Amino acid sequence: MSGHSKWNNIAKRKGANDAKKAAIFTKIGRKMAVAIKEGGSANPDNNAKLRDCIAEAKANNVPNDNIKRMLDRGNTSNVNYEANTYEGYGVGGIAVICETLTDNRNRTVADVRHYFDKFGAGLGNAGCVSWQFEQKGVLIIERGDLDEDETMMTALDAGADDFQADEDCFQIYTSPEDFSAVREALEAAGMEFAQAEIQMVPSNSITLENPDDMASMRKLLDALEDNDDVQHVWHNWENEDEYEG
Repeated sequence: MSGHSKWNNIAKRKGANDAKKAAIFTKIGRKMAVAIKEGGSANPDNNAKLRDCIAEAKANNVPNDNIKRMLDRGNTSNVNYEANTYEGYGVGGIAVICETLTDNRNRTVADVRHYFDKFGAGLGNAGCVSWQFEQKGVLIIERGDLDEDETMMTALDAGADDFQADEDCFQIYTSPEDFSAVREALEAAGMEFAQAEIQMVPSNSITLENPDDMASMRKLLDALEDNDDVQHVWHNWENEDEYEG
């Protein structure tokens, strides 16, 4: 997806209403609980995955008090969340990957299947669209008064694979393995993130022209993203930010 689309979508998410923000907090809280359980520690100094979760929370404007409560709940939670990934197609051949964390797999897959059947072309088999994506660490920094060359060198010296400068932001891409190290180097340099997470980045994109198709695709993405069990939705719809319905 283009930098313009990425930045517009980040701005929309940061301006989300209270209900949307609460849903984002819930999803990050679940991810923290899993990171604590898998990493064996609720102390981010001893748990790299947990540090990544906290960085994602801060990029989503989660207040520090909320982050502390998430850590406390995650450390005492007895709920076991199972990670599952579903793949399918929206209208117009848009590829969609849906990552979930759930305590009830049957409920989650039924919901996801329903959304794809109602608003898209249907849920597919594992691997049906993931070949069109590459897993990458993605760090987006608002340009502001930052020096482009200095920011680029800090990122590349820390191990980033790619640096892209747009009108509003810097986009930094890493391998999943180097994501934490690059993020921490940029944090140490005083930089804050508009986005900081490991994503499935599409290798190709599709533009929708038909308003009805755009409306159906928006409904599919909204339905998936509004489900508490759904952590992330990745897709290759290029002109998502042009839909104003």
